[in-house]
Amino acid sequence: MKGIMIETAQDICRMTKGPHRHKATWGWNEEVAEAVRNKKIKYGKWKKENSEEARMEYKKSRQNAKRVLSSAKEKKLKEWANDLNGSECQNEIFRIAKQMVKERTGYNWVKLYKRSIRESDCR
Repeated sequence: MKGIMIETAQDICRMTKGPHRHKATWGWNEEVAEAVRNKKIKYGKWKKENSEEARMEYKKSRQNAKRVLSSAKEKKLKEWANDLNGSECQNEIFRIAKQMVKERTGYNWVKLYKRSIRESDCR
């Protein structure tokens, strides 16, 4: 039964390679890279030594990395918003809004469901 269901799902939905592995990271710069590198070093030190002092150092560096990344991300978003304020970028704003709506709704699943119903009606 399980094999039949999987085979039918593959016939109807088709197989994909999956999501993109390398998504764009907003606000990634040298300062963020340095903070993350420092965090990874502290993590390795904590795991090797297994001491409370090393754990506290790692926690501090982890908090610092989060803070640096969020500030860089906020800065990048403000720059992006300022770029969109011009009248020549109105089409870009609407394109982004449509994309956000499509991502939040299960639009692709609705299409697949409708297609599967149509195909099952034809059989």
